[in-house]
Amino acid sequence: MGGSITNTYACLGGTDNHNARIVNAEVGGECAREPRQFATTRWSLILSAANSESGEQDARTALDELCRTYWRPVFSFVCRRGYSVQDAQDLTQDFFVKILEGNWLQHADPNRGRFRSLLLKSLENFLINVAEGTHSRKRGGDVQFVSWDDWMAEAPSQLSISPHALESLPAERLFDLRWAVTVVEEALRRLREECEGKGRLRLFHALSPYLTAERDEVSYSSLSTMLGVAETAVRKQLHKMRQRYRWLLRDEVAHTVADPAEVEDEIRHLCAALAAGTE
Repeated sequence: MGGSITNTYACLGGTDNHNARIVNAEVGGECAREPRQFATTRWSLILSAANSESGEQDARTALDELCRTYWRPVFSFVCRRGYSVQDAQDLTQDFFVKILEGNWLQHADPNRGRFRSLLLKSLENFLINVAEGTHSRKRGGDVQFVSWDDWMAEAPSQLSISPHALESLPAERLFDLRWAVTVVEEALRRLREECEGKGRLRLFHALSPYLTAERDEVSYSSLSTMLGVAETAVRKQLHKMRQRYRWLLRDEVAHTVADPAEVEDEIRHLCAALAAGTE
């Protein structure tokens, strides 16, 4: 689903009360079947296994999944630091190889917080080593985290960011903006896959542009004609899809924090990052 960063911001919840209610609302309908407790997340699994050999393989698998999802913020950060696209690609690959093959897990201190924060700090240290010449770069080396072409094909960016934000934001803020966009894109991807699995892909394409729309921005009569169903059915399906989407957004955020108490604060941080994309 394509879209503007403005709608994305509204999706996660902005500074006004309406958007805050969207994020914090209790989910019902189809979402009521989801587990209510704070499940073991990828990041909490990584932290708990950091100093435990028995859980190290599961932790590495979770770390691999997180890295494959959140590569774009890393690449954007490296580019903003003045490296060419080619060099940034090489350094992004090298950084993730270092993360996944080194002893990074042993330094994943639960007291240091969220995956986003720790990854950014590790990236900053990595680039310092590069600048000081202590990192041996492997352009075209033996090990690749993933084929760059496959990376781009599997994870095209679906949401637009304002050219001004891309050109003017400091590297750290651009990293957070790209991170927030990735969270939203992952939620949209999962929602699309769920709809496709239920034979409702056409419904997803028709209703997904309105996941964050205000009530007066939705033409239920037009959607009713397009889908060939009653307006009441359209309203019901859009309501359910919005609920599911909100749950998926929160679940994506939850996978990058170790403590359920951090979810709301992380969402607020990402909202602020997304707002920067509209400036």
